[in-house]
Amino acid sequence: METKFRCNCPFTTALDILGDKWMLVIVKQMLMENKQTFKDFTESDEGIATNILTTKLKQLEAFGIITKTKLPNNKKSNIYLLTEKGLAMTPIIVELGIWSDNHLRDFNPTIVNEGGIELLRSNKAEFTKIIVQQYREKMAASHLNNSYKPKTKT
Repeated sequence: METKFRCNCPFTTALDILGDKWMLVIVKQMLMENKQTFKDFTESDEGIATNILTTKLKQLEAFGIITKTKLPNNKKSNIYLLTEKGLAMTPIIVELGIWSDNHLRDFNPTIVNEGGIELLRSNKAEFTKIIVQQYREKMAASHLNNSYKPKTKT
């Protein structure tokens, strides 16, 4: 996959890859909601269209943010897992959550006010560490039979 970058700025380069409305949502779903299969993503509250989801998953895989593999007990189903590069996005997701919590409640008063929000507010480093640790533990204990090892792509 060839990507045309607008300039050499590191911020703009990151936004050229992650700046549309779905890329970070998919990573957040994987990281915090344990979404792994195409069906998991299509059944989420965000309501991503299947054609868009297909494109975004391919892009995330091409950039080494996720990896696609087969379930050991069902070779027909693909599962998507975050790579180390994908897990390294956790602080970005956390910062977006903090910013949203602090600045967008007036616009969306139904923003979740539970599920670790106090820890997020009081200690973002610990919150981030816990999210990554929980993801790793879920993957290790999952149907992958302890074979999960996040891949790194350069």
